[in-house]
Amino acid sequence: LPDIGDFDQVDVIEVLVNEGDTVAVDDPLITLESDKATMEVPSPYAGTITKMLVKEGDTVKEGDPIAEIEQAEAGAGEPEPAQSVSDTSSPKETVAQSAPQPQPETVSTPQAAPQRQPEAASAPTAASSEQKPVNAQSMGAKFHASPAVRAYARMLGVDLRQVVGTGPKGRILKEDVQKYVKGIIQSAATMTPASGAGIPPIKLPDFSQFGPVETVPLSRIKKISGKHLHACWLNVPHVTQFDEADITELEAFRKGLKAQAEKQGLKITPLVFIMKAVVAALKQFPHMNASLSEDGEQLIIKQYYNLGIAVDTPNGLVVPVVRDVDQKGIFDLSQELMQISQKAREGKLGPKEMSGGTFTISSLGGIGGTQFTPIVNAPEVGIMGVSKAKMQPVWNGSEFEPRLILPFSVSYDHRVIDGAEGVRFTQTIARYLSDIRQLIL
Repeated sequence: LPDIGDFDQVDVIEVLVNEGDTVAVDDPLITLESDKATMEVPSPYAGTITKMLVKEGDTVKEGDPIAEIEQAEAGAGEPEPAQSVSDTSSPKETVAQSAPQPQPETVSTPQAAPQRQPEAASAPTAASSEQKPVNAQSMGAKFHASPAVRAYARMLGVDLRQVVGTGPKGRILKEDVQKYVKGIIQSAATMTPASGAGIPPIKLPDFSQFGPVETVPLSRIKKISGKHLHACWLNVPHVTQFDEADITELEAFRKGLKAQAEKQGLKITPLVFIMKAVVAALKQFPHMNASLSEDGEQLIIKQYYNLGIAVDTPNGLVVPVVRDVDQKGIFDLSQELMQISQKAREGKLGPKEMSGGTFTISSLGGIGGTQFTPIVNAPEVGIMGVSKAKMQPVWNGSEFEPRLILPFSVSYDHRVIDGAEGVRFTQTIARYLSDIRQLIL
């Protein structure tokens, strides 16, 4: 089993091949239940499954063998294995030897597997063996990293000045970024209700003395999100600003798109317009599209607009990320929302689809309610909560007229956003939603 990134152990929820089956490189072998999603483990070799070493319901950890594969004969047209094997005399290879590494999980995940140290160079010299890790902060906040590593760090919201480089002359490698992220995750995973904040745990009475009780386990998603939300609540000083928008014209415009959308098999919801309005507001208030550095001394402002969209599933709340919202139109966003929502409900979201968000939207408008206070999804600094729109009488200067009013709220990190900036942000969103033409300008 390759590095799964976030757990010491995971459950095998599906075995996708049988002994005797022929597989190609990257064909899925098993499905694991990982952080708020499921993950397929692909085959690193082409060949025949000679023995399955796991079954549905097993609990496995990094490094456990999951199958034995008799490799296809050379020249069969299959790609070579990703890594060389140590015993070329045996046709059977264990998948755990060179299974491709999954992408690292989202930073918001509160649990982590033990971090493996990066391997030494293939041909170390005396000088390289004495190479010491270099922290960019000790070099005057200068660092060396390839464009690919920089892009990878930006996707995860990582400040490379905080990362210790283990490459030649302190160069930051991808493994260094992964280690840094896992360190943050590990620190969140070890947080207890009393750690750091001096908050005593709540002692529970014996409820059975008052009447019949039933104890049921929390789902994995609720366990994970619960710890993360607890960490966010303790570490982020929250302020919530309430506001509302007149979406009468927007709703009329949306209904006018219904026939065109149905021809494409789409359903246009108010959420896609809200996403466009939020991104337009984020461009005017870049501090809302940022993260606070670990030392609290710097603000990491992101130049991309990836929105996390909270999705209600049978197992709990998950937050897949829609990337580059500013570069997509209403129909494209509608298509993507349908796809990620379906994958979320089926538990098939991958780690990459749940990482890299810059701002989150939680919409309960389809259910009801008037207002609520969403918890900031750290390391983001803001989150929007959308409630159910209702027709209300509004005075137009001469008479009352019925208008469709959308209540919403924005919670933010008060260390980054002050009250005046917060209300200007919500007013800007309301203005865009009330006059859809401004989103086109």
